[in-house]
Amino acid sequence: MKITAISLLGFFVLALASCNQVTKEQLFNGKDLSGWHVDVPLLDSVPDATNPFIVRDGFLVSLGTPKGHLITDRAYENYRLTLEYRFPGEPGNCGVLVHASTPRALYKMFPKSIEVQLMHENAGDFWCIVEDITTPNMEERRGPKAEWGITEGALRRIKNLTDGSEKPLGAWNSLTVECVQDTIKVWVNGTLVNHGYNATVTSGQIAIQAEGSEVEFKNLVLEALEN
Repeated sequence: MKITAISLLGFFVLALASCNQVTKEQLFNGKDLSGWHVDVPLLDSVPDATNPFIVRDGFLVSLGTPKGHLITDRAYENYRLTLEYRFPGEPGNCGVLVHASTPRALYKMFPKSIEVQLMHENAGDFWCIVEDITTPNMEERRGPKAEWGITEGALRRIKNLTDGSEKPLGAWNSLTVECVQDTIKVWVNGTLVNHGYNATVTSGQIAIQAEGSEVEFKNLVLEALEN
């Protein structure tokens, strides 16, 4: 068989396309919660309580209550996570947790992780949940150093870098979280809103919160990155 330059080019194009397909994963299929599991403490004692995580109209929905987390079955490292979210009703609180591990490690509710905040007008804040991360201007953004910590009662919030990155209520916001080794970068609607490094954890599960407010999610895509 004669191999031409054109056929070789076609082979490499197909190979490259195949590699790109392998490196991306849809975390939500739009139909059910396959690949995820729920950790809601109230369900331990009230098993017929409402599951706060549902699929509605093709969206992944956090109803907000009872409080808890929807957690990927798999753990990940060195990736870029993109998704869209919106508050369809009243503004409120929610978050995406990266590098999650031990469940209920904080306040008997939150898994060990680093939270990327989605609270209205605070999207992109970091919250340290029995893990830690460093950012520039830490004292300005986290408070007095003597009060920093990663457990109950300590200063765990690291404010984001910008104001006004979120869209009006009801509109879809885009979130990108890039985790490479011990660094985490966060973009909201294309604006870099946080950059941390020296994280105490570099891999783990991904979790979505139910934390009091209804939030809709769509287009959750994870892209593997080289470290």
